[in-house]
Amino acid sequence: MNAIPVLILSGFLGSGKTTLLLRLVHEARSRGLQPAILMNELGKRDIDGHLLQQELQGMSIEKLLDGCVCCDKKSEVAGSLEQLALRSPDLIFIELTGVANPEEIVDCLTEPALLSKVRLKHIVTVLDAEWTLEYNSIFSTDRQLVDTLRGQIAVADLLLVNKMDLVPPSRLTKIEKAVRKHNETAPMHYTTQSQIDPELLLHGIAHREAVAVNNRASAFSVIRPQQQQRQQPLHPSDSISASAYTRSYSRLVTMTLPVTGLLSAKSVEKFLKSIGTGLLRAKGYLRIQQEASVQLLQMAGGRFNWQTTAYTGDHYLVLIGLELSEAQIRDMWQRLTLD
Repeated sequence: MNAIPVLILSGFLGSGKTTLLLRLVHEARSRGLQPAILMNELGKRDIDGHLLQQELQGMSIEKLLDGCVCCDKKSEVAGSLEQLALRSPDLIFIELTGVANPEEIVDCLTEPALLSKVRLKHIVTVLDAEWTLEYNSIFSTDRQLVDTLRGQIAVADLLLVNKMDLVPPSRLTKIEKAVRKHNETAPMHYTTQSQIDPELLLHGIAHREAVAVNNRASAFSVIRPQQQQRQQPLHPSDSISASAYTRSYSRLVTMTLPVTGLLSAKSVEKFLKSIGTGLLRAKGYLRIQQEASVQLLQMAGGRFNWQTTAYTGDHYLVLIGLELSEAQIRDMWQRLTLD
């Protein structure tokens, strides 16, 4: 049996999961490994997938769009993993959307059709050092989402506190104290731009043909890597079962705005700021004045990042937020684009 190791990358919107994924994939390739990716986005339009395909030519990627992989799209996970397994990768990365419950994905890996094909290796959760401590208050009206974010911490066997360069050391101490209430044992690493020693996650993964020759493949186990040491279930308050609710959030809204013509970066940023604190994430491909190439906009935690891309498709902007007023936002956007 030559089961494919699976690494699940979890963490809230904008925490740095895609940056971590890119680092790990590049490292895996430098080791002669052939990785594959299953990725999920809440919106109907794909942002990160285009970014990955642009940077990772020839990569096997399956995408699940327009819904959360742990609820709306859970029934499609096994089929997507089967498709990737048919391509015989050496490992599979699953990048979850920011509001997904990793434990539900672990449950998907136990589907009969996958039992002999994949094995869980790691669950990594990336935390945003600027915002982790505020989640309880920000999402006070969406208790399901608060529980999901706690679950992301509880089930991880490795925790990354990312964007450490943007906060004082005293805040990192507070984050560790808060995190340890939900996960006492997982190693915690403080990072900038999700930069860690890749050996922490890729150790022991070899080319599958070499593994088969040396008879080192192992059967899939539903026990999480962290639990292999403690051999006990998570405390009921640390994780959320599928029977507790059907969705990992209740008040988040995702919307896609079409982009036509040229816009200024300043006007787009002003528009996004005007939406208020309910806007959690914005990303999209836009044609910007005085820029020859299409720009990828990424907004998270109130910070804006513009990146030149080779993207050639339709232009659009995806917004994710708490109780957004879609009609009002679309009206504001229309007035901006018609000016």
